[in-house]
Amino acid sequence: MRSLTSPVQSSLQLFDWKRSGAVLLILMSVLLASCRSRDKDIASDSRPQVLTTFTVLADLARNVGGDRLQVASIVKPGAEIHGYQPTPSDIERASKADLIVENGLGLELWSHRFTSAAGDVPTITLSEGMDPLLIAEDAYSGKPNPHAWMSPQRTMAYVDHLERAFSQLDPAGAEVYAANATAYKAKLQTLDDELRTAIGALPEQQRLLVSCEGAFTYLAADYGLEEAYLWPVNAESEITPKRMARLIDTVRERQVPTIFCESTVSDKAQREVAAAAGARFGGMFYVDSLSSPDGPAPTLLELQRHNVGLILKGLDFSESNR
Repeated sequence: MRSLTSPVQSSLQLFDWKRSGAVLLILMSVLLASCRSRDKDIASDSRPQVLTTFTVLADLARNVGGDRLQVASIVKPGAEIHGYQPTPSDIERASKADLIVENGLGLELWSHRFTSAAGDVPTITLSEGMDPLLIAEDAYSGKPNPHAWMSPQRTMAYVDHLERAFSQLDPAGAEVYAANATAYKAKLQTLDDELRTAIGALPEQQRLLVSCEGAFTYLAADYGLEEAYLWPVNAESEITPKRMARLIDTVRERQVPTIFCESTVSDKAQREVAAAAGARFGGMFYVDSLSSPDGPAPTLLELQRHNVGLILKGLDFSESNR
């Protein structure tokens, strides 16, 4: 039997709909007001706007720029940089920037199309003038490895590029940028000393670093490590059965106790390598992205210390086999 709705119930239902609609309108008004306020704040900030391609470069830019610049990253923390696809809002942000900062060496495969779409915005490539280390594998043979910031020594050259670019962008702040760059390079030198001491304490036969991507080439070359990986550059789409088999054989032959992966890619294949080779999976490195502010790698300096801590713990054979 069909239920009948009393006039009172109808009125209550109408009131509920009206109340829900009113609440929705209030929420929308608050959100719109918030957006307008944020846009107004950005517009009212007269400092030059610097947009970097990914979070590591944003951290470097903030250390050199200090309070004189607005610095933001296109790619958010945790995102994979190599195959990133810029959105229309990214391009809009870039078109309003005073300077775009990129790594170069083929890291940002999308950067040329992105900067072209953004219009006539000055762009600085931080690896420019650097003598890159070349990949010696398969189709990538002879191409530069782009992860130069993973060596503190190489990062100092990035800082010098930023200081010059910021001084041209904002000549009144040249002394500030020079002082900030000097202070940050001193921190990089301290980190360099720490890495040399810590890695130098490992026996040479235990210095094989196994990761998912060949992102530690500069760190390995500058601090006395060897490197093995599932793919040389880009992302996990590069995994092949041949590469997996080869890495399993290497880990077995060298009796590597612990292997690792990077935070921006899946660790599934590397865990399979560990199981097949009798090694353990030692955790996640941060390379192409900083962590969230409350994570283990919110800055480049902390990223390096986090990674080296994992390396030392993982490659200490006695510690790993307890």
